Amino acid sequence: MTSNGRVAIITGAAGGIGAATAKVLSEQGAIIVAVDIDMAGAQRVVDDLSRASKTATAYTCDVSSPAAVEQLVRDVVRDHGRVDILVNNAAICPRIPIAEMTEEWFDKIVNVNQKSVFFLTRAAAEDMKLRRWGRIVNISSTAGRIGAVYNATVYSGTKAAILAMTKTMAREYAQFGILINSIAPGAVDTPMMTNSMANLDTYVQTVPMRRLAQPIEIAHSIAHLCSDETTWVTGATLDVNGGVVMV
Repeated sequence: MTSNGRVAIITGAAGGIGAATAKVLSEQGAIIVAVDIDMAGAQRVVDDLSRASKTATAYTCDVSSPAAVEQLVRDVVRDHGRVDILVNNAAICPRIPIAEMTEEWFDKIVNVNQKSVFFLTRAAAEDMKLRRWGRIVNISSTAGRIGAVYNATVYSGTKAAILAMTKTMAREYAQFGILINSIAPGAVDTPMMTNSMANLDTYVQTVPMRRLAQPIEIAHSIAHLCSDETTWVTGATLDVNGGVVMV
């Protein structure tokens, strides 16, 4: 697989799946645009890639703001000439019981996890349409398939919404050579999972493979959907979960 010379925007790139995806796509020749609200974290990822003689640039962006993501795309096109690949990875998952969920937190989770996918996809696709080629991968979750296991009801709702939006956007943009798919990871060994889930050991015992995924394992699946060789897959969801969900 190769993404040689493609300009790839990756949100939530400061760590976890985002950082791993930046690494894999850069190894395949992509020009990496590492985006995160944590600019210092995104810059560390870029510095690591630069030491390996890879081309990468860090950008800060609050992806919950439509105006901010539209400006991000304009900045990337200005700096790199185009957008070829978009990985909508940024997300938050505060562990809040239903009875304690506030409207403020509800809106924040929806804005970061779901609204960002819609508006950033739309902005990037407008540039991709000019060349009639693009790859967009939206990061959902097994929580979007079967519901979350621990105090993450709104998070689950946003991840289910991503699955539906992926299908609908894929239909609209297919005529322009833009393929839009999603990945639904299971439990991944990242701080979002390990620092917030009190019953993690119990959950792992429900995974047929009896372990958490490493971020790089998810990244390789993302890279597959971003590659030049993926030409006949759109509107699909790839379940990467160690066997928890088999559709």
